[in-house]
Amino acid sequence: MQYLYILIVLLISGGLIYWINTSFDHKKYKNIVLVGLWFFSAVFFYKMVNEFWLGPKNFESVKEVRFQKVIKNLTDIRDSELAFRSIKGQFEDNWDSLVKFIEVDSFTLTQRRDSSILDKEMTKRYGGVKTYKDIVIVDTLGFVSVRDSLFGDDNRYTTMMYVPYAKDEKTMFELRSGSIEQNGMYIPVFEAKVKKSVILYDRDKNLVLTENMVQGVNGVNGNALKVGSMDEVNTNGNWPKNYTKNQ
Repeated sequence: MQYLYILIVLLISGGLIYWINTSFDHKKYKNIVLVGLWFFSAVFFYKMVNEFWLGPKNFESVKEVRFQKVIKNLTDIRDSELAFRSIKGQFEDNWDSLVKFIEVDSFTLTQRRDSSILDKEMTKRYGGVKTYKDIVIVDTLGFVSVRDSLFGDDNRYTTMMYVPYAKDEKTMFELRSGSIEQNGMYIPVFEAKVKKSVILYDRDKNLVLTENMVQGVNGVNGNALKVGSMDEVNTNGNWPKNYTKNQ
């Protein structure tokens, strides 16, 4: 459809220019009218091309770059939350507490090994015949800090809560945690998300609205980028693999 609009503009402009050249008698104003018409045609043609061709192409390239950066932060948030749950038994919805946890807490390094010991009860039952039972021994080998394990010397965890490319650089991801009941058990869940409109605040509003309605295997479905869920046991992100192939 956009190509039809462009063709119509070209035909109208060309027709008017031809009419002026062949039928316009006021030579004094002829050149002025021609220049004005050429200028109008050029501006209108540029706007049409920008709106229907360059605009969407530029939108897609900007979106790709911004989404990848946002997803990198969401991935760090997920890793931090999973570490918190492995040590604390639940997820955290306070940014300050999550950052402090990364800085001060440690993973316990353990080693599991199989062994066997004399089963006195069974030995007695079998009239003194020695009977052994298998056991698992867990040895504590040491400790490693959460920060070193997840981030090494990088301190990006101190800014992972801020949404890249947002209009206000202090805009934070929405972070929630809680639990849901499943098969009679309460299982911890969390969710971190940000609306696409926050990331693409300076892009064409119509293109952003179209992006919010995306449903497919190659795009980010829905109106937000998120990781985790408050409605189901899920710690995955809602983006396809092509957004993380370089990470």
